[in-house]
Amino acid sequence: MTQDSCLIPLSLYIHWPFCLKKCPYCDFNSHVVNEIDQAQWLDAFRRDMRSYAKQTGGRPLKTIFFGGGTPSLMEPFVVEGIIEEARTIWKFDNDIEISLEANPTSSEAENFKDYRLAGVNRLSIGVQSLNDDDLSFLGREHSADEARKTIELAKMLYDNVSFDLIYARPDQDLKSWGQELEQALSLDPAHISLYQLTIEQGTQFFTQYQRGDFKIPDDDLSSDLYEFTIDQLAQKGFEHYEISNFAKLGRQARHNLVYWQYDDYLGIGPGAHGRYRIGDDKRYATVAHKKPEAWLSLVDMQGHGLKTRDVIADIDAFKEMLMMGARLKQGVAFDDFACKTGILFRDVIKKETLFPLVENNDLEMSDDFFRLSKQGRMRLNLILEYLFGALQHIEK
Repeated sequence: MTQDSCLIPLSLYIHWPFCLKKCPYCDFNSHVVNEIDQAQWLDAFRRDMRSYAKQTGGRPLKTIFFGGGTPSLMEPFVVEGIIEEARTIWKFDNDIEISLEANPTSSEAENFKDYRLAGVNRLSIGVQSLNDDDLSFLGREHSADEARKTIELAKMLYDNVSFDLIYARPDQDLKSWGQELEQALSLDPAHISLYQLTIEQGTQFFTQYQRGDFKIPDDDLSSDLYEFTIDQLAQKGFEHYEISNFAKLGRQARHNLVYWQYDDYLGIGPGAHGRYRIGDDKRYATVAHKKPEAWLSLVDMQGHGLKTRDVIADIDAFKEMLMMGARLKQGVAFDDFACKTGILFRDVIKKETLFPLVENNDLEMSDDFFRLSKQGRMRLNLILEYLFGALQHIEK
């Protein structure tokens, strides 16, 4: 590593690929198995982490995120072992954020205290709904009452608690969503993520939806639900800092900001992705094997579970950064593009390309940065299509 690359902060994503059951809307890399040798998995995670030591060891580590799957199925000794291994390889920032995703069932909540003792300081709870009928529809294992009790327990142990909800569910209207949102906000989370229900190919919901088993709100109602949500959370002091995420002051999800700001992170575990720089001229994209058994075997044979490790071309890094940064309320500084991709923004997207978006109140721009307006973020996909079209034209 060069002296400069030693100073670049790093983040760590740990993927736990197991769940008690597969939710019908989920297209994540998650698996249901009868038995898990957790000591074997801890050893594999440690070995996979060590494979990065020569390239990134000693760099400052600013966040760790345990995702999945259902990480709250991990035994506390596994979480503790991973954190301690990370501490030996990298340098922990004094205010490192260590997050863990959890489900609100009583069996998993029993470990919350031990996770805190292991070093976890932020808990993200997958509530998804505070309506029992909808929880059943979504295939969740907990009740609304259990979710509320789990959040209260988490707040006793953690200063930083977040939870997720899914909206635009079948038969949902503004009145019912407003009542549910009021219940959610009464729990006083530090952070809340609100995702529109989408029907992803390959999921159980996709088959059921194609068969006509249920309907979801149309685009107009979905937009109304989204705008209503933004207004209600703003009134309660939440900043809408990213398209699906809202935070109280100082409680933004710092690990997720790593993705949206196109900073460096390593992906550890089955199917995990990574993006990181070495020196001043190379950025790597990594993808681990998805199947848990194959990943374990590879780590055992070669010390890591990578499927691919490719150098990202500067222009591809630029596109990725544009796509991620446009999601943020704060937008992206033009200087950051040069710093993180090696490309000057003005060299590939002319300012006059942005003028129509400014005139349409979709985009705000200064000499230093650009950002999408509230209206623009609601039209994100269309705007990105327009910008990528302009970019492709310039590349030819």
